[in-house]
Amino acid sequence: MSDKFDLSIAIVSWNVQELLRQTLESVYRETKGITFEIFVVDNASRDGSAEMVQRLFPRAWLFANTDNLGFAKANNRALREARGRYIVLLNPDTEIRDNALQKMVSWMDAHPRAGIAGPQLLNPDGSIQPSTRNFPTFSALGLTLLKLHHLWRPKIIKDYYQLDFDHAHEQEVDQVMGAALFIRRAVIEVIGLLDEGFWIWFEEADWCKRARNAGFEIWFTPAARIMHIKGESFKQQLSVTKQHWFNASLLRYAKKHLSPYTYPLLFMLAKLTVLLAGVVQLAEYVQPLHRKKEL
Repeated sequence: MSDKFDLSIAIVSWNVQELLRQTLESVYRETKGITFEIFVVDNASRDGSAEMVQRLFPRAWLFANTDNLGFAKANNRALREARGRYIVLLNPDTEIRDNALQKMVSWMDAHPRAGIAGPQLLNPDGSIQPSTRNFPTFSALGLTLLKLHHLWRPKIIKDYYQLDFDHAHEQEVDQVMGAALFIRRAVIEVIGLLDEGFWIWFEEADWCKRARNAGFEIWFTPAARIMHIKGESFKQQLSVTKQHWFNASLLRYAKKHLSPYTYPLLFMLAKLTVLLAGVVQLAEYVQPLHRKKEL
């Protein structure tokens, strides 16, 4: 398949119509100097997102799924059709500023050894949003499963989450976040599409790991900045549902890339965390009822 565009933009969306509209508007408004195509994959939204895209953005390719396929499988629908030299996985709660997409294309052109790259992500208030991590280890995944990383930050956690990362300078990293992940199509032709066994979470870590294993470099660069609101779709999900998805993907990553001896231990921890998430969800339900009775 010939390169017909500089960049293919893949956006997977679920029930965030207004944010998706703002993202698409920012892409068309702020992107100059490159040729690009946009794919919107709607994961069975109930808020009219697909209809909005058809009405307001007729130039975008729309895939309206009848079921929620998850992040990896939905993105792959776009990746199979992409005709750009580069592809970016872009979240529907991002905002393109200062021609960021063109800057990333230019940066990738100037760094041919970079197979995957990520820009600097910003919070809505302009502060820097962490967007890189080291590859997961057994210890880091275990502490993360138990939520201990919220209370205790030993060297294992600091290293995994790169808490002391210097966002002012470009550097080679293990992985960049999927909110705005740029990849060469030539890399996909070598390592394949996203692993659809990951419904959500860890799919970009797996992709980066496979790219690294194939000899490609992964880079972070502050040459371009993209605003990311973060986690809007997930706010609509129950705690126990999110924990189930997270655990399943974590275990899949561990099975693929870590020692086989670690998997049973992580599996047992995962079962415990689903139980704890259920308790938290029950408490979130019972507490408002108790307050109503007091009133």
